[in-house]
Amino acid sequence: MAVLFRWLLRLATAAVVLSVLGIGVAYYLASRSLPDYDKTLSVSGAAAEVEIVRDNSGVPHILAESDADAFFGLGYAHAQDRLWQMIVLRRTAQGRLSEIFGERTVRTDTLLRRLDLYALARQSVQAQDARTTDALRAYAAGVNARITEINTESLGRGAPELFLFDAPMAPWQPADSIALIKLMALQLSAHMSEEVLRARTSWLLDDPDRLADILPDMPGSGVAALPSYASLLPAPLQRHAALPGKEMPRFLAAVPERGLAGASNVWAAAASRSAGGGTLMANDPHLGFTAPSIWYLARLQLQSGGVIGGSIPGIPAIMVGRSENLAWGITSAYMDDQDLHFEEVNPENPEEVRSPEGYVPFRTRKSIIEIKDAAPITITLRWTENGPVLPGSQFNLEDVTPEGHVMSLSWTALSGEDTSASAAVGLMMAQSVEEAIEVSRLYVAPAQNLTLIDDEMVAMKMVGAMPRRDPAHQSRGRLPSPGWLEQNRWQGVMPYSANPEFLAPEGGIVGNTNNKVIDRPFPNHVSFDWGDSQRVQRWQGLMQGRKVHTRDSFIEAQLDTVSPAARTLLPLIGRDLWFTGEAAEEGTPERRRQRALDLLADWNGEMSEHLPEPLIYAAWLRALQDRLIRDELGPLAEDFDHVEPLFIERVFRNVNGAGVWCDVIRSAEVETCSDIARLALDDALLWIAEHHGSALESLRWGDAHAAVHEHPVLGEVPLLRYFVNIRQSTSGGDHTLMRGRTSGKDPAPFQNVHGAGYRGVYDFADPDSSVFINATGQSGHPLSRHYDDLGQLWRRGEYIPMSLDIDLARAASVGITRLVPK
Repeated sequence: MAVLFRWLLRLATAAVVLSVLGIGVAYYLASRSLPDYDKTLSVSGAAAEVEIVRDNSGVPHILAESDADAFFGLGYAHAQDRLWQMIVLRRTAQGRLSEIFGERTVRTDTLLRRLDLYALARQSVQAQDARTTDALRAYAAGVNARITEINTESLGRGAPELFLFDAPMAPWQPADSIALIKLMALQLSAHMSEEVLRARTSWLLDDPDRLADILPDMPGSGVAALPSYASLLPAPLQRHAALPGKEMPRFLAAVPERGLAGASNVWAAAASRSAGGGTLMANDPHLGFTAPSIWYLARLQLQSGGVIGGSIPGIPAIMVGRSENLAWGITSAYMDDQDLHFEEVNPENPEEVRSPEGYVPFRTRKSIIEIKDAAPITITLRWTENGPVLPGSQFNLEDVTPEGHVMSLSWTALSGEDTSASAAVGLMMAQSVEEAIEVSRLYVAPAQNLTLIDDEMVAMKMVGAMPRRDPAHQSRGRLPSPGWLEQNRWQGVMPYSANPEFLAPEGGIVGNTNNKVIDRPFPNHVSFDWGDSQRVQRWQGLMQGRKVHTRDSFIEAQLDTVSPAARTLLPLIGRDLWFTGEAAEEGTPERRRQRALDLLADWNGEMSEHLPEPLIYAAWLRALQDRLIRDELGPLAEDFDHVEPLFIERVFRNVNGAGVWCDVIRSAEVETCSDIARLALDDALLWIAEHHGSALESLRWGDAHAAVHEHPVLGEVPLLRYFVNIRQSTSGGDHTLMRGRTSGKDPAPFQNVHGAGYRGVYDFADPDSSVFINATGQSGHPLSRHYDDLGQLWRRGEYIPMSLDIDLARAASVGITRLVPK
């Protein structure tokens, strides 16, 4: 027995020693790729010395004698801190993820290959102006200088992830940066999914008023009646709409789920509305949370002056920020820049598709997808005159595609002459609002609301190509339509002057929360679907509540957590429940309901992470909407996983008979809306008790509404996920200015998954008092102190200085890198 014990002890000791050695070796290899910020390096590709001063937050301040060398320095800095992120984004755009991740990314690769974004990006290189071409080439040279350094000095392959997912690092090309802009356009475009959902929902709701309830138009006039989807089809279509939608795999998904296709806030005040006498702007673009954030803070010294703000690794531009004379912010415009068409395949020849002139051949090309640990697959890419053909397995297209037809996509980003990169580079060099608006006519996709301030003027201009549709278009772009009919096809794009524009408004303030910005009749309508009907109400009140604003009042608005939806809806749904219950014993459902109603009665709608009321409210509204729509939509109700305040309001105000949703079709009784509200509250309290405990006063919204910045690759790996994911308790919600979009998915439906990865506030009364922040940190390396050092500041609503004063950066630098030409 003693001998056995000694051998077991020896084996256990050996196992511990080997584990420690393994961890040590892994740490050593991973730490080799930690960038050294304090060094001098001889490089190829720079014309003169480039100096990169990293301040205490890891923000690079890049100084160079020419613009080309400044972009070279930005490429080098991006590759130092975010090389793995850049590699994954490039592979996503190329449709080459499966080469390193295997079969689970085949669907994503197949979609990107069919869209052919990378081939279009390569074509678009030739369309750029000279200064952008120089910037793209210099930036690529800077990235490649870092890759060369990694290879020659054995710097741990450049990122720890590359030890786990072995893949060659191909040199960076100018087309790669353009492809990333197109990939961002894909992640910010949602109209295709809305068309499919509207078509599927219309199968179950014969009454157009009921369809308008659950898929409401933004308040305002101008929307006429649409045809039913069935009337557009050449033959009856088997109805699959009773089934829930099939989602894209979450792992490295290139297309976000419904409601997560981009949002943002921006507002600006003229000098007349500023206490300091200078123009002001606040901007916080919203995207899905990742670790690291998609945003990277940087400063460039160009010949036109200093530029500072948020960049996206892989793209040689400051996408949001300011220069010495201009500041710019963006929000998703929600322009309807996508249309689906069902195309008739020739029954006599499957290689032909119907056009206005008769059957014509598909444009086709073979494409091979290499798959790690599996045989490669060959797919045939097919294009019609309207755009690429998408497989029925994507976006639930098979549910709305007639037999003998395929579905194609028209989309402004599918251009081989995409000059969006030239617009981004030109914007950094613009010296005035007028100059910025002029250069931004080069934007193609994604469509954005571009808000601008200079020393004197504030303005907002929608930028991006707007499709020109025939006034006789059968579905007005809201439903898939027959692609062979001339009136359903695009007729080019509208002139830039047709894009909405607001210059120097009389009130001195412009802004956007993804709300409806203009009400024009079709086909000049811009869009029927917008991203916000609630936050804008709160924003209007905060802006008009003060005669003049300051940097701090703009920060206060940016961090505001009061939900106008809660303030509107609670009095409606609880009007027959407040203070009407009879005395009930402790522990009974009636007593829990009374306690919940008492809490909500005294609540002001603030979605604070420390309060219980936001969780009770959110759970109640979620249960209420499900009860209202479940019997009409069946399993399709799963696709409506976020509360639509306009729907709830229409139902409880009985707008156009919307109160009929409260009656359960399959029951003998006629239920009232108060009945459903009471039952839904009991549902919510039961759910809360099961997931968060029954002590209502002890609940914290922040426990349910935690922001999880997940590593896109390692975030689901056991043990590693605790080191690479960043989790933070947060305030806000779906309808607050400090927006924290919830997942809507069980088992954590209120997890914060989408919000402001970047915040910036710019004050031209004192430009160097401007501030900014990103949601995680500058580095993509989990062992770096800059991986998450900005995250806690972001969570608390704090910022870091946004100064162009290089002496301030030097005074608190953590290192200076000098890139010297060979």
